[in-house]
Amino acid sequence: MTPLRRADIPTATRVVVKVGSSSISGEQAGQIGPLVDALAAAHERGAEVVLVSSGAIATGIPYLRLDGRPADLATQQAAASVGQNVLMYRYQDSLDRYGIVAGQVLLTAGDLENATHRSNAQRAMERLLGLRILPIVNENDTVATHEIRFGDNDRLAALVAELIGAELLVLLSDVDALYTKPPHLPGAERIETVAYGDALEGVEIGSAGRAGVGTGGAETKVSAARIAAAAGTGVLITATALVADALAGREIGTWFEPSTGRHTGEGHRALS
Repeated sequence: MTPLRRADIPTATRVVVKVGSSSISGEQAGQIGPLVDALAAAHERGAEVVLVSSGAIATGIPYLRLDGRPADLATQQAAASVGQNVLMYRYQDSLDRYGIVAGQVLLTAGDLENATHRSNAQRAMERLLGLRILPIVNENDTVATHEIRFGDNDRLAALVAELIGAELLVLLSDVDALYTKPPHLPGAERIETVAYGDALEGVEIGSAGRAGVGTGGAETKVSAARIAAAAGTGVLITATALVADALAGREIGTWFEPSTGRHTGEGHRALS
């Protein structure tokens, strides 16, 4: 199958969108509505859409009456247990406006490293998409331990894109693109396109997330983009506020060109 070109983003038939904690929790919870609007528009045109959403721990923190993100694993697990429920309710409440049903998919790193669990996850995702359900994927923070965690949902999103053979992966954050240096520094320039295999020599990649909320940043997004691109998935990095423009194919963000060979998900069209 021919790799997706940036100009063909609006025609992508299978899309994974990842949003971080700092974009949809706390004072930014209002961004869930516009995010759902963009996902629903892609769903309406016939695309199969998967959302990988962080935010369970951050969403649960206020309900546990904590001042900030807990450092110990047990309290993180407790916050995730409460927050995942609230987060799914917020997404489904917004999706109800479009008559779209969400399906919750919680994964650990071990699930995708174990052949049987990986096959089960792939089969479930394929069936959900075939039924026109919108899967919402998150790391299973309630049972994950430090040893088996993905570390950030950017990597999880790349592995999900690989698992289901997505044509497009959109990684959303607080920053509108990848820059040659942290965007607040003088002389920072937006990188429009990253050719497959480009080592980005001379580019200063740093954190881009809201302090104390998320675990990812520009570095994790670049790493995730490379994983997905190697599997034949085109990747766009941009800001959550620009997700509608991103899925409409506007010239925004940073585009990572995919490998010319697709290594996963070859049969998804036949399965759907």
